[in-house]
Amino acid sequence: MATVSAKKMPKAQRRNQLLSTALYIIREQGTDALTLGYLAERAGVSKPIAYEHFGTRAGLLIALYEQLDQRQVDELVAAIEETPKQLDDIARVMSDAYMACYRSIGPEWSAISAALKGDEAMERFQASLIDGYVDLYCKTLSPYAALPAIELRLRCVGIVGAAEAISKEMMRGNLDEASAARVLQSLIVKWLSI
Repeated sequence: MATVSAKKMPKAQRRNQLLSTALYIIREQGTDALTLGYLAERAGVSKPIAYEHFGTRAGLLIALYEQLDQRQVDELVAAIEETPKQLDDIARVMSDAYMACYRSIGPEWSAISAALKGDEAMERFQASLIDGYVDLYCKTLSPYAALPAIELRLRCVGIVGAAEAISKEMMRGNLDEASAARVLQSLIVKWLSI
């Protein structure tokens, strides 16, 4: 990626440019290479601009993680809206979307997450992301489950955890994307049918 000139951009456009450049750095050189100073240099802006947008390296990594996660949520919600309202179909679309998003995000997702292990702000952020996924799964799956709300929530916590574990196995090459999605779909259907 070539260095971009520091021409004046609207704040949102500059933030997107910085995030794109940061992802490129991670993809090419890993998270250890990503500092706000290096990001500014690669993006062709001054250091204060990078600091103004993200504050700290952890703030930058959280912003990247959030951007990748939002893409995944948006794709999932769009896919669910277009799906016939049958548990098996909903479970298939949720599973396919989860695995496709995880694969498309690629190793950057895990690298960013690993770089933030132990960061208190990131731990809070990740907990809120998981809560958001559990809420989305509960809302989406509640019409198909004759379970008390607390039981459905606990099963959705398990589904989200299983989805994460299965996707990691897929990324390690232990199963292909279609098989990973089928396993998750089966788990969702069985856990809600009990």
